[in-house]
Amino acid sequence: MSKEVITNANDGSIVNLTNMRISSLDDEEYEEYDDEDDDDDEEFEDGAPVTLGFVEKPKHEWSLLRHLFPSKAGGTPAWLNPVNLPSGKACLCDICGEPLRFLLQAYSPIVDDPPDDDPLVDTELTFHRTLFVFMCTSMSCLLQDQHEQWKHHPEKGSRSVKVFRSQLPHHNQFYSSEAPKNDGSDKPLGAAAPLCSWCGTWKGDKVCSNCKRARYCSKTHQAIHWSSTHKTQCRTIDLMLQPSNSSPTNSSDDIPKAASNATWPEYEIINEDEPELDSGTSNVGAYGNALRNDNEDEGDAKSWAYFTQRIARAPEQVLRYSRREKPLWPMLSGRPSKTDIPKCSSCGSDRVFEFQILPQLLYYFDVKNESNSLDWATIAVYTCEASCDGSLAYEEEFCWVQLTSQSG
Repeated sequence: MSKEVITNANDGSIVNLTNMRISSLDDEEYEEYDDEDDDDDEEFEDGAPVTLGFVEKPKHEWSLLRHLFPSKAGGTPAWLNPVNLPSGKACLCDICGEPLRFLLQAYSPIVDDPPDDDPLVDTELTFHRTLFVFMCTSMSCLLQDQHEQWKHHPEKGSRSVKVFRSQLPHHNQFYSSEAPKNDGSDKPLGAAAPLCSWCGTWKGDKVCSNCKRARYCSKTHQAIHWSSTHKTQCRTIDLMLQPSNSSPTNSSDDIPKAASNATWPEYEIINEDEPELDSGTSNVGAYGNALRNDNEDEGDAKSWAYFTQRIARAPEQVLRYSRREKPLWPMLSGRPSKTDIPKCSSCGSDRVFEFQILPQLLYYFDVKNESNSLDWATIAVYTCEASCDGSLAYEEEFCWVQLTSQSG
């Protein structure tokens, strides 16, 4: 995959990482990061190998279907468990109450093979495993989300970004135990739950009272769809899809896709190993001191220098995956402490870092520099250390958000 120079998501200019600054929290909100197990010197050294995620347009229409187990960004989710989807308040922003938008999903099975074996994980249950990230499109909600991280215990905070984990054993009711052929002939074993006719993301548990075909995840999306296109199409859809001698069905395949602005552009996520550090790269300590200003301490300057240095190895990366390792933090003072990461709500195990999402993704989503436009420095995703098989098909996990100074 080619690596071209990436432009800034907000203004269309070439990214200038050296001039960007990460927001600090107000004194009354800020809780100093303190982890005795951390060594400051180790923060600026390469650790375990990192897998990078890059986006590109899918090669085929069928490339991102759920039974091919894709990693993808934008569009609609390729639900791993296609029947028992998240529902109720889980689908909504806790702050404004609007349905969340699909950001990305990462297919990340845990298998019983070195170097991926994990003694804490029952790998019989994680043969297929995907993490799904959703977020509210309101920047004011994201700012409140970050505020909640520091003012309240994370387990009780209101979230505008949510992460769900789903996993299946090798032999399951939804997919063949044979590896996909990836030639367009692969099919899932069964039908999926009907999805919202407007966003195509969440389960459509509300039905249009007239045509009995269009389905919605919320009253909000039903109203938007009705006023945009469905008002005129409703009777047409009913006549086209409902023969007079048959009864209504609940198959989402029967409903034409409605034109909707409720999704971001769709991409496939391609994985590559992070390139090694160029021996000619500047010393982090010296570079960090050069970047310092009157409002920035030495630790933050060094952290930002190292962050930009690592990102510069592959500027188009949108995701960094390294389970059980540490995130690449843009700023030291914005990190969570161990107590800030809540334990798994299902089994009580610790949560560990799994991957982080970079703001470069916003460029590919065509997010412009407008009032209340989304922006972040990094979103770090933490998941159950045991990857437990809880009572839900989609277990909610945890993420920590750092914002840029422009956002704060």
